[in-house]
Amino acid sequence: MATPLTIADLKQLAQRRVPKMFFDYADSGAWTESTYQANENDYAKIKLRQRVLVDMTNRTLETTMIGQKVSMPVALAPTGLTGMQHADGEMLAARAAEEFGVPFTLSTMSICSIEDVASVTTRPFWFQLYVMKDKDFVMDLINRAKAARCSALVLTADLQILGQRHKDLRNGLSAPPKFTPKHIWQMATRPFWCLDMLKTKHRTFGNIVGHAKNVSDLSSLSSWTAEQFDPQLSWADVAWIKEKWGGPLIIKGILDVEDAKAAAETGADAIVVSNHGGRQLDGAPSSISMLPQIVDAVGHKIEIHLDGGIRSGQDVLKAVALGAKGTYIGRPFLYGLGAMGKEGVTLALGILRKEMDITMALCGKRDINDVNSSIIVGRQ
Repeated sequence: MATPLTIADLKQLAQRRVPKMFFDYADSGAWTESTYQANENDYAKIKLRQRVLVDMTNRTLETTMIGQKVSMPVALAPTGLTGMQHADGEMLAARAAEEFGVPFTLSTMSICSIEDVASVTTRPFWFQLYVMKDKDFVMDLINRAKAARCSALVLTADLQILGQRHKDLRNGLSAPPKFTPKHIWQMATRPFWCLDMLKTKHRTFGNIVGHAKNVSDLSSLSSWTAEQFDPQLSWADVAWIKEKWGGPLIIKGILDVEDAKAAAETGADAIVVSNHGGRQLDGAPSSISMLPQIVDAVGHKIEIHLDGGIRSGQDVLKAVALGAKGTYIGRPFLYGLGAMGKEGVTLALGILRKEMDITMALCGKRDINDVNSSIIVGRQ
């Protein structure tokens, strides 16, 4: 394939290079995947107003997210097992994001640790927190994120229990992968992935192994994670997390107006309208379909971001037009990473930027900060 022109091109390349179990992990949703599909498809229902004979020179996509300068309103979303899409994946993606001028968010369930990512970056990145039953471990994560100079904490609120993803169960997913004949075959058919993996020491959950109590190897890790996600997590927990963190706080996983109102009362700096990429409650509405209602309800109280279904720069522009101050991409950067490593992440960001820039111009706008619902058909 020639130089990829779209996120779909990168997805195709990633599928050829990444073993099936890990590609499917990134590319799957819960149960029937109806919400996963709706996240993508509902953008097509939003139509843009074409404007002509306006000055299209001197355009800029530069803005801020939670007061931090960004080259465009896009952040790399927290994604688990990123280092299994490509060796040292979190470190490569973080460097690409830093060079591009957008935030990178490291997942609690990353392969490379907080310290690994800090060792290859020069600017602060964001850290995503899962709240576990072991509160000492949670506090340790917060303190490690502080020590790494992370500039925002992203608290994920929609994973108190794990949604069922059929592809992962059928693939017998694990990190590092199991060595059954099926798994060996999947890896053997992806030799370049294997060669890269042989060169790295990062092959398991770097933020957990050696840090959580009694977790020193893979066997103890699997039993620990199965028990640790906290189903009793409540709004009261947000207060102590905010207090212990002491910095900018973003709450991710808001899909309901009442939850958005509750989140706005916590004093958090932003909320992320998200259904976890369609990986939790199958049958829930798409993120973009819920964005306008949530903006109307709490947009005057708290900064609103959007995550889910973005596959083009046009999608980003539509989210901004409907009230999102920033957006997050998960699968698009994972496709780039899986396809081409750090270069692929940079290419994915470049694709989104070019599509957003051209579309903004054709909608008659020159500054992303002037984009609003007036560019959407039927909302002006």
